[in-house]
Amino acid sequence: MTKAEEAKKSIKIENVVASTGIGTKLDLNQVISILEGADYNKERFPGVVYRTAAPKTAALIFGSGKIVCTGAKSIEDVSSGLTKVFEKLKATGINIPEKPEITIQNIVASADLGTVLNLNAIAIGLGLENIEYEPEQFPGLVYRLSQPKVVMLLFGSGKLVVTGGKRPEDAEAAVEKIVEELDGLGLL
Repeated sequence: MTKAEEAKKSIKIENVVASTGIGTKLDLNQVISILEGADYNKERFPGVVYRTAAPKTAALIFGSGKIVCTGAKSIEDVSSGLTKVFEKLKATGINIPEKPEITIQNIVASADLGTVLNLNAIAIGLGLENIEYEPEQFPGLVYRLSQPKVVMLLFGSGKLVVTGGKRPEDAEAAVEKIVEELDGLGLL
C-alpha cells in the first residue's frame, strides 16, 4: 500500500455543516414549545438549538426559516437529521417544502500521515505563499490549497485536519496532494 493510500485510509469525517431553508418565517417561541429538549435563549443565540440523538446532529433554527445542521459525521446524517426536524415542524402544521434544498457548507475531516513531521522544513519546502506557520501562536502549520479549495492544518505528530471541503472527496484529494508534495520534498 502506498503512503497516500495509507493516509487516505485514515481519513475520518469529524463534522459536516449544511444549511437549508423552509421558505417561511418561524415563531421561535412556538418552535421551542414543539421541539422537545430544544434550547432557546435569544440573549445568548438568535436561534433555537435542537439536537437529534440518532444521528447525532444539532439543528440551528432561525426565525427567517433558515436552518443550519452541524455535528453530523456524514452527508447521510445531515439529511437524516434535517428530515427529523422537518417532520417535527410539519406535524405542527408548519408548511415545509416537499424536498428542501440542502447545501453542504463545510466538511471537516482528520487524517494521520503516520510519521512525525518537521513543520519548519515543510514551511520552507512548500513555499511561504500558501503557508502560515507561527509556532508561538499555534502549534500547527496552516496550508491553503487552491485545488481542492480547502485549508489543511498539519501537526508535528503527523496528524492533520482538512476543512473547507464541500464533498468527502475533497479531503481525499487534499491528503493525496500533501503526501505527494511532502514525499517529493523528501519530508515524508
